[in-house]
Amino acid sequence: MVTALDRSRVLALRLATQRLSSAPLPTAADVVELLTCVQGQERDHAFYSLAMRSRRSTYAAVRREHDAGAFLRTHILRPTWHLVRPEDLRWILDLTSPRVLAGMAGRHRQLGLDEAGVVDAGVEQLADLLRDRRFRTRADLGAELVRLGSPIGPGERLGHLLLVAELRGVICSGPMQGVHHTYALVDEVVAPTPAKDRDEALVELVRRFFTGHGPATVRDFTRWSSLTVADTRAALAELGDDLEQVEVDGQPHWYDPEAVPRRSPAAPTAYLFPTYDEVVLTYPSVGFPAAPDHPYAERTDPFWAMVLADGENVGLWKRTVSASTVDVEVRLAPSLSRARRTSVRLAAQRLAGFLERELAYAENEGTPPLWRG
Repeated sequence: MVTALDRSRVLALRLATQRLSSAPLPTAADVVELLTCVQGQERDHAFYSLAMRSRRSTYAAVRREHDAGAFLRTHILRPTWHLVRPEDLRWILDLTSPRVLAGMAGRHRQLGLDEAGVVDAGVEQLADLLRDRRFRTRADLGAELVRLGSPIGPGERLGHLLLVAELRGVICSGPMQGVHHTYALVDEVVAPTPAKDRDEALVELVRRFFTGHGPATVRDFTRWSSLTVADTRAALAELGDDLEQVEVDGQPHWYDPEAVPRRSPAAPTAYLFPTYDEVVLTYPSVGFPAAPDHPYAERTDPFWAMVLADGENVGLWKRTVSASTVDVEVRLAPSLSRARRTSVRLAAQRLAGFLERELAYAENEGTPPLWRG
């Protein structure tokens, strides 16, 4: 018999599973391992997502782990950035990249990269430029390709070439240089790992996703992984009773109840979630309910992210970082109580602590000017 769960229970389970309301994990890399792949195109926001779930409470501490290679930032699962543990890189790429790369033919044509051998030659040149742990930024690589007479220089064509090289498992992130991302050769910074056959890898990825993100649906997994519904259902059947199936509003969800830690008495009641945080972005069907007078709840904006208080989406926030200060502006539902407003300000203070800056806090109401790109 399949148990029915109400939405509030499911949302509470997710917060605990992802270590937002339960005891934090020791390191940022432990969070990456739990979530398997953490969406990270906004690098500094993604680092904050790791800090919210771990004892690495500052940006500097999370960056030290990244620069030491405890986790990588690369294109994996989908054509966007993710954070991933080195030991998970190759088998996940082997499983998911063929489908992603096959879908890029149109983009190759659009950029004029469909001529035979152009992309392959570019990937080989990138590998030569990075060999012997010569970590280089995108700008450095673009300039070097121009020097070598490559038809691929700075701009969109270079960005696409780097994306393909990452999805092929040739390059990944190296240590940061100042605020800039660098690239490295996978074979020089990632130790050899045992290969998995496709069925084994598929079952492992499904298990890891629902253990780290559950309760979640098949649709949640296929959006996250870029794999098919048929593959997902086959893996769930193979896992059998390893995961528990429940229903939420008539929709089947899966999770591992044994992997859900207890809520911590010290858990915050409010959060400022980055736009691409895994607890916000992962679940298109069953997400956090918005307050009735939410300042803007109809669509997302890459510069304004969710304010959560007591399990409810109560507003939007954005930040501006300067040398000594972080300016945090929140737009909150007018009905929000004084106590919940205080909890939101405490969440902003945690962000300032992560950035090791003074907080300049502004609380406003009404719809902000949203990006319409």
